[in-house]
Amino acid sequence: MIHSDTARNTPPTSADCTIVIPTYNERENIGALLRRILELPRFRVLVVDDNSPDGTAEIVARVARDEPRVGLLSRASKLGLGTAYIAGFRRALAEGAGYIYEMDADFSHDPRYLPALLEATETRYDLTLGSRYVPGGGTTDWGVIRKIISRGGNVYARLILSLPVMDATGGYRCYRRGVLETIDLDAIHSNGYSFQIEMVYRTMRAGFRIGETPIIFPDRRVGRSKMSRRIVLEALLTVWQLRLGRLSATGRQPTTVETNRR
Repeated sequence: MIHSDTARNTPPTSADCTIVIPTYNERENIGALLRRILELPRFRVLVVDDNSPDGTAEIVARVARDEPRVGLLSRASKLGLGTAYIAGFRRALAEGAGYIYEMDADFSHDPRYLPALLEATETRYDLTLGSRYVPGGGTTDWGVIRKIISRGGNVYARLILSLPVMDATGGYRCYRRGVLETIDLDAIHSNGYSFQIEMVYRTMRAGFRIGETPIIFPDRRVGRSKMSRRIVLEALLTVWQLRLGRLSATGRQPTTVETNRR
């Protein structure tokens, strides 16, 4: 097993943006994705791997030995998307990142949108979402059922939680470090869809500015989707727990939240 500090490097000072990428069996994607991201000098990557049996972590570790902008956080078992992001956020904050991204490993989140997300976060927002459901955004190669679940889940969350965004369930986004320093990360226990919704809700409740920028979201290139019935049901329940105050949202009092629908 590769321990969490095996491939830990001190990030270059010019690379002030850290992309947290959780992985489980992404061997077929991760090498090519790292190469694409590293073409952009302001970005570094922190892969959080849950002991993938296909050797994903070993690929990342080999890259990290020669590339100081790649880090690896290896965990002992499959512990879930939400905890992977929380662990990655903590590491990125400790290493001084000014902007921290969430991103999937399967190329459904195209690296070409990284600069647009950064520009919006630097100039207008505290959290910028890569959105499928604003003008200019969309999906490709999705089946009807998946479209219904995604659209319906966003409408459901938006109505119950009064979220000011069209795409709260997407996982391609950029935070200013102040957002993650303010939110009580210890209080977040959800995963999957529900983790993404909860992070938007807590960001809104803490009074930060939230915006959206359009992305095209294709189906994953290779491998299998990790979406499950359990993840969808968890999201349905978490929305009501947040609405009823059973998952405490701490931080500053809410202020104006803006949405950029370009």
